[in-house]
Amino acid sequence: MVANNTAIPAKRPVSIPPAAIVIGVVLVAGLAGFFYLERASKQPPPPPPPLTGPAKAYVRSLKLGDVQMTAHESYMKQSVVEITGKIENAGDRVLDVVEINCVFYDAYGQMVLRQRVPIVSKKMGGLAPGETKSFRMPFDNIPESWNQAMPQMVIARIDFT
Repeated sequence: MVANNTAIPAKRPVSIPPAAIVIGVVLVAGLAGFFYLERASKQPPPPPPPLTGPAKAYVRSLKLGDVQMTAHESYMKQSVVEITGKIENAGDRVLDVVEINCVFYDAYGQMVLRQRVPIVSKKMGGLAPGETKSFRMPFDNIPESWNQAMPQMVIARIDFT
């Protein structure tokens, strides 16, 4: 037998350039951040607090009147439904905020949209005892399945001065 004296070359370790490592780490961190933010944005916001005891009692002192609903087309060729009316403070307290939940239904009585809208705010000047103010609530996001009827309007928040 003949011995083969050929030497087997030694394997050199594979070296990864530092720039490739940095790019890999940045990509992994970017993907992790993207998925975290995507997941966090899908969580619904916490529900607004319910009316307090004094606010529930004061609802009887608020009177909505001259409530009308109209529809028109916006400049963007989008249908806009507006609900206008007046709110009267027949009580003895000054109000900073009054918000209403407007609930829209379809022909089968299923809710298709619930939207909370301020009709009195500090920015609008509040509402003093005995005072009446006009309000306007525009809606441009009502689903087409809406039954075209006046939405249910429920006072959802009252803040006193």
